[in-house]
Amino acid sequence: MPRILIAGCGYVGQATGDLFHAAGWAVEGWTHSAKSAATLSAKPYPVYRVDIADQAQIQARAGVFDAVIHCASSSGGGVEAYRQIYLNGARNLLIRFSGSQILFTGSTSVYAQCDGSWVTEESETKPAREEGRILLETEDLVLGDAGIVARLGGIYGPGRSALLTKFLSGTAMIDPENDRFINQVHRDDIAGALFLLLNRPSLAREIYNVVDDQPILQSECYRWLAERMNRPVPPIGKAKGQPKRGASNKRVSNAKLRRLGWVPQYRTFAGAMEKNILPGFAEFIQ
Repeated sequence: MPRILIAGCGYVGQATGDLFHAAGWAVEGWTHSAKSAATLSAKPYPVYRVDIADQAQIQARAGVFDAVIHCASSSGGGVEAYRQIYLNGARNLLIRFSGSQILFTGSTSVYAQCDGSWVTEESETKPAREEGRILLETEDLVLGDAGIVARLGGIYGPGRSALLTKFLSGTAMIDPENDRFINQVHRDDIAGALFLLLNRPSLAREIYNVVDDQPILQSECYRWLAERMNRPVPPIGKAKGQPKRGASNKRVSNAKLRRLGWVPQYRTFAGAMEKNILPGFAEFIQ
């Protein structure tokens, strides 16, 4: 029975751990929070509180794994949180599990293109924000140790959608002068992608974009939500502040991952909303 460590058993990590467990893998999960570890105690696999930024805590854990997924989250933290969780976390995992296949979940935010062009794994990566540069440094570290990098689009799924949250809270704004393409991916499709990548042992030192099939303009997302939920279209105006994932405008291609045989359950934002997300928000549909 192959063994896998999910270092970061949060929103994506739980779904991934569940999938690997269902497929017959022996799964162990780590989470930074003691509260989260307690909440996840009912899982059919063990979940422990371990801070991956703390080398001593990692060294203290017993266990040998065939694969390790670094999918810990910065939880909205800034530059220092990125450096500790992503870069130092990856370094600590590589030292402790030197014989394991390491997979790091990065971000498509490392692509800083602003012209709406299509980008692939071969496209230029020059993020304007320091957080993006730390992600690239972490990628280099993992790839240099024969690891795999999965660059994730904006994550959504049951109970989670940044666009839907803004729309329902009334903070959404349509800015025609700065409209941009949004590249998203459903949580369950991320889990499926990670499962596929770790069942293809010849994929070392490779990068894969993990996004759905249809980049969509932010304004189109809001207009679709307004029509589907029978609510007003957000007002037109100047958007305030910078997007969390950086100010860019690009369409991210998933063709490389598709060629491996990955088929997303939720190919588009609208399809995922209809099938999986909006049923949980029925009280908001007028």
